[in-house]
Amino acid sequence: MASSVGTTPETPESGSAPESPGSTARRGRVRGRRAAIMAVPAVVITAGLAIMTAEGALGVQFAISGMPFTVTADNLDGTGFEQFGGLDNMADNSPNAGDTGGQVLVVTSAIKSATLSKLCQSVDLGGTNLRIEAGKGEKKVEATDLTTDSTVLTGDASFDNIEIGNDASTLTKAGVKGPLGVFSQQADTVHIANLRQTNYATTAGVFKLPGLKLSFSSKAC
Repeated sequence: MASSVGTTPETPESGSAPESPGSTARRGRVRGRRAAIMAVPAVVITAGLAIMTAEGALGVQFAISGMPFTVTADNLDGTGFEQFGGLDNMADNSPNAGDTGGQVLVVTSAIKSATLSKLCQSVDLGGTNLRIEAGKGEKKVEATDLTTDSTVLTGDASFDNIEIGNDASTLTKAGVKGPLGVFSQQADTVHIANLRQTNYATTAGVFKLPGLKLSFSSKAC
């Protein structure tokens, strides 16, 4: 709806002299300037959030559904790896909260850039599974600023230049800062064969899925 400021004439108060057209125009300009000034903080905040998200300074900020999903891959290769504990929160009054209070304790894994071969993701919808598959051919799945919030992670892993026991707020390898006082680890590179995760959330700056296939199936990944 268009604003009425400066467009709808005001009725003069009883006994007051009518305003000149010039004074009405001046008042409209002043109000327009005030509105523009008030809008500046919102623009600045929005730009700041966009920058922080791009730099990986913010973790998962959305309310999770509370429905876990499975992710598997034959191989994951990543550069810039970090891992630390955290809490994910469901939407208020979520039917999936159960007796958890709407919170899930997770391990956040952050990778600056990653490739995955034969990626499969599935979520149980109750009697059927929604499956997403990609990277089965020559081209691998590619991701940048990838984070996963997991309750289970298995595979055959190897790391280069790993550091274990860092304070999560001091991590530097993937551009993500964890909570102050939380145990964490980081490494220059990570390789995981036969990867299997139970996840509650995944985010990525860029996610390329060659050979994408989405389907319903009786089989999970």
